[in-house]
Amino acid sequence: VQLVESGGGLVQAGGSLRLSCATSGISLYDFALSWFRQAPGKEPEGVSCIMLTDATTAYAPSVKGRFTISIDKAKKTLFLQMNSLKPEDTATYYCALGPNCTAATFYSWGPGAQVTVSS
Repeated sequence: VQLVESGGGLVQAGGSLRLSCATSGISLYDFALSWFRQAPGKEPEGVSCIMLTDATTAYAPSVKGRFTISIDKAKKTLFLQMNSLKPEDTATYYCALGPNCTAATFYSWGPGAQVTVSS
């Protein structure tokens, strides 16, 4: 299993970024793919999740309505479209493979992509 994030960067508050996660070695018709983030000195926080079986999605309340998770199975790539970004969204974002969207643990995750939102 390999997960590699890209698309992070520096953006002003109110701006947008799209994160990508290239996957390999996993079945894209089973399990779930998630985005979680971790800011310095804080605990990891689940951001969004998509079930690979039926494309059901879930979002943290803090990002609902601003972030959209999607997957391109042909390209084996997971995306996170982030709009109306806020300084509190600043964190390292990770994509992760797990059994479903309610599990508290993941099987594997990528090295992360830094997102910095300036005020």
